[in-house]
Amino acid sequence: MTTTASTTEPVAGARTLALAHYAARGVLEHVLARHGITFQQQVALRAALTTDAPQTPDDLVTQVQDSLKAAPADIRATVDELLAKQLLVADGAHLRLTDAGRALMAAVGAETAPVSARIWGGIPAADLAVAGRVLTLVTERANAELAALTA
Repeated sequence: MTTTASTTEPVAGARTLALAHYAARGVLEHVLARHGITFQQQVALRAALTTDAPQTPDDLVTQVQDSLKAAPADIRATVDELLAKQLLVADGAHLRLTDAGRALMAAVGAETAPVSARIWGGIPAADLAVAGRVLTLVTERANAELAALTA
């Protein structure tokens, strides 16, 4: 009797997505801890850094909430922490990154870039394109389900 090896590939699902997310987030949080900031603080700083227009505190809270699905009060506390750390500053009605905030984000980016390259390197572009389409669809559907639950 001859047997052949099975080449069953893993199928993406909620658990696979969660495991990948938390593995990658664990790497990032390790780097962030060395800089004395949390994941939620980094998400808020990135949102402030990548925006095209100045944001009010409410704008920033909304943007972070859209990303993390966290409670607005928790995000406001995070913004207050970033203001206290002088990584964000109020400029009239708007918030902007300070030089220290920009330097921190640059340092985190420099530390995570080689790790990201090792994690993502060698994955065929076609596979990344398929994963991108699937994850975008999952995000859209999950956002719609969450909106229905909270309506």
